[in-house]
Amino acid sequence: MVPDDEMVALRLMSERRRDLVRSRTQTVNHLHQLLMELIAAGAQRNLTAKKAKALLATVRPRDIAGQTRRQLAADLIEDLAGLDRKLKDLDKRLKAAVTATETTLTDIKGVGTATAALILGEVGDVRRFPSRHHFATYGGVAPIEVSSGEIERHRLSRAGNRQLNHALHIIALSNKRYDTRGGTYYAKKIAAGKGKKGWGALRSLKRRLSDSVYRHLVDDQQQRAQRSPGGHLGATLQSSAAGSDPNTDASEQPHTGLHENPTRDLSAAS
Repeated sequence: MVPDDEMVALRLMSERRRDLVRSRTQTVNHLHQLLMELIAAGAQRNLTAKKAKALLATVRPRDIAGQTRRQLAADLIEDLAGLDRKLKDLDKRLKAAVTATETTLTDIKGVGTATAALILGEVGDVRRFPSRHHFATYGGVAPIEVSSGEIERHRLSRAGNRQLNHALHIIALSNKRYDTRGGTYYAKKIAAGKGKKGWGALRSLKRRLSDSVYRHLVDDQQQRAQRSPGGHLGATLQSSAAGSDPNTDASEQPHTGLHENPTRDLSAAS
């Protein structure tokens, strides 16, 4: 299987996982509502099929409405168990597929198998991004200038890949909470008054982590090229990407060399 096929496979499995997670959330919400109507004490939010089954066993309604709710809840518990089995099986396949790529993305704090698979599947061949700035724009974390007169203002582009942006958001939340370097950087931005409720500071952290993700992808591509007989890198990969440390000096300035449509620019840069 060629690398492009591997990335397509990861994207397809990631999309399937996203659908399963969405279905599971809807099932749990519906089940929770039914159990709230059946049980006076209510039910926990973090329901599992096992917990829900145990709760349902404590009620034996006699009215037709209650009996119908109980039967529907039993059906949903069966659906939930089935979704959990599918997710478990898919996660095993995802782990094997991500491991086969020999990616170093999982070395980044907050990047697990599912997140790495999502990034690899959405990015594909990293060589189509000439620089970390192009990559950040594709991920929707590069500010664009919207200045008026002498007042300088910037906002984030909404034209980027939303799935990649979501992955960077998850990684940033994990870094903020569980990584000393990421937490320190976030606190520094908060102290500097970066945005209300910390959103500006989180956006800055996402931008730094975007550079880190790009650097890992570039390094992985170079390693694959060196291992391949007669392999070559194709398009030149710039070495200006930031390292894996989100506190390394990486430009947060807006990149004005791209249009609003990143797909057009990135295909031209391939």
